[in-house]
Amino acid sequence: MQVAEPLIAAIEELSKLPGIGKKTAQRLALHILKCDKDTVDSLIKSILELKTKLRFCSRCYNLSVDELCDICKSRKRDTTIICVIEDASDVLAIEKTNEYNGLYHVLGGVLSPLTGITADSLKIKELIKRFETEDIREIILALNPDTEGETTTLYLAKLIKPFGVRVSRIARGLPIGGDLEFADEATIGRAVIGRIEI
Repeated sequence: MQVAEPLIAAIEELSKLPGIGKKTAQRLALHILKCDKDTVDSLIKSILELKTKLRFCSRCYNLSVDELCDICKSRKRDTTIICVIEDASDVLAIEKTNEYNGLYHVLGGVLSPLTGITADSLKIKELIKRFETEDIREIILALNPDTEGETTTLYLAKLIKPFGVRVSRIARGLPIGGDLEFADEATIGRAVIGRIEI
């Protein structure tokens, strides 16, 4: 069966997106084909603006339209606490909880010597420079609990301790609604170690 070249090209491009396989890309391309021109124009415009209007905040390296992101500009945030995270998607995840009211610092990845990501590849120097210009009282390390995240957490904790600020990490353990019998040993162990008094 012959398939029109523009459809093949669209499927090819959409399948390059993370988490999108060929079948999903085909469904998306066919959906876009069925949409009216205004809807497609709106999609194209939003993708172009995403690429041309967004930049990195000069203070925390979160995504922003301006020099400083909305979080850094806000007068309602606690400027003495910085939550250190891997990338901008982590800001979105933490902000959805409505439980954190401090500032952020986006590293742009985690240490991974095997793939060539060293301390110089990340925004670690920029984090340390913030101690010179900001009144920081606590650093929360909120990196993923995998090998690279753990390595980066330990490296940062050692680097930050001399500044005399509190260094903490986000708690780890069982998810709400989780079942003990299906959790792995490491998760249960962390939950027991990180227990809190009630």
